[in-house]
Amino acid sequence: MVRTGLSALLILGTWAAAGVTQASAADTPPAEPQASAGLISAMQRDLGLTQAQAEARLTAEKEATALQAPAQKAAGASFGGSWFDTASGKLTVAVTDRTAARSVRAAGAETRLVEHTARQLDTAKDRLDALAAPSGISSWHVDPRANTVVVNVVASERRDNDVRAFLAKARKAGPVTVKETAEAPRTFAAGTVGGDPYYTGNVRCSIGFSVHGGFVTAGHCGQAGGAVRGWDGSAIGNFQGSSFPDNDYAWVNVGSGWWTVPVVLGWGQVSDQLVRGSNEAPIGASICRSGSTTHWHCGNVLAKNETVNYSQGAVHQMTKTSVCAEPGDSGGSFISGDQAQGVTSGGWGNCSGGGETWHQPINEILNRYGLRLHTA
Repeated sequence: MVRTGLSALLILGTWAAAGVTQASAADTPPAEPQASAGLISAMQRDLGLTQAQAEARLTAEKEATALQAPAQKAAGASFGGSWFDTASGKLTVAVTDRTAARSVRAAGAETRLVEHTARQLDTAKDRLDALAAPSGISSWHVDPRANTVVVNVVASERRDNDVRAFLAKARKAGPVTVKETAEAPRTFAAGTVGGDPYYTGNVRCSIGFSVHGGFVTAGHCGQAGGAVRGWDGSAIGNFQGSSFPDNDYAWVNVGSGWWTVPVVLGWGQVSDQLVRGSNEAPIGASICRSGSTTHWHCGNVLAKNETVNYSQGAVHQMTKTSVCAEPGDSGGSFISGDQAQGVTSGGWGNCSGGGETWHQPINEILNRYGLRLHTA
């Protein structure tokens, strides 16, 4: 019987015999995989789509993801950011120049004329990153659709003097829009609960993605050198690297007979998902999350490169989603189609009433530690 926890999958060496192999440059590209019935069902449940709409959206999102790089190149210095438009089913690119807009359309994307370039907006956000933010400031990010830097404020703290002082400085940094959020962000680690994926000390977290030699997860789950135990209490390995706050990522080596596999657990709600790469989905794309507490949930990518102001300190370059999460889901997998996106960091709300969750992008983690994603 396969244990219902992603940690358990790590000991199933028979996956290789079942056809899961390590990818290499010499491999023949696999046939285009069809979306599982379970994934389509989850998108119908969480995004309010019909089966046909879910299937069409996955196809359109894959095309938009592949178009991001050439469209940005076509925009040149006029580039103002990009996102997936759910209404048109196409990638939309913001540009400040009509000539660049023609080049972008020729590349296959829709365009929108805006005032500020992505470089100008990123500079304004960098100025905010240099400020000390009070607890009433939830997060801030560049919103290419609105062509502004959005600062999220906890609604109950809007009139706080420190919050008002921060916003006054923020407005001097560049184009800023203030929005309210219901709650302050928090991480999703949890106390020990028997039978779940992995433990370090008295904390339970979730495995993110298998890499060659181990797996990646959230940095707030443990410090470098800390021992990691599996669902059965046996030793998996140790945290080889960890960063939190500023970042929220870590990786754990795998030994003692444990194996790694390129799989995200579906928890019986959807089929277990094979991981085939780590192409980054655009803003507006659908995205799903797997975690040891709330299992499988889907939503949309809301923002990228967002600075999240946790009580422990700010974490930078996060991706915000409309997917819910709860304590114990920290470190778990965010995946779009068959492409790894990141590891669960934190958020607000829950999976009963809804909320928002951030993840640390996977490619940043791989580059930081020189790791190679285990793919099918």
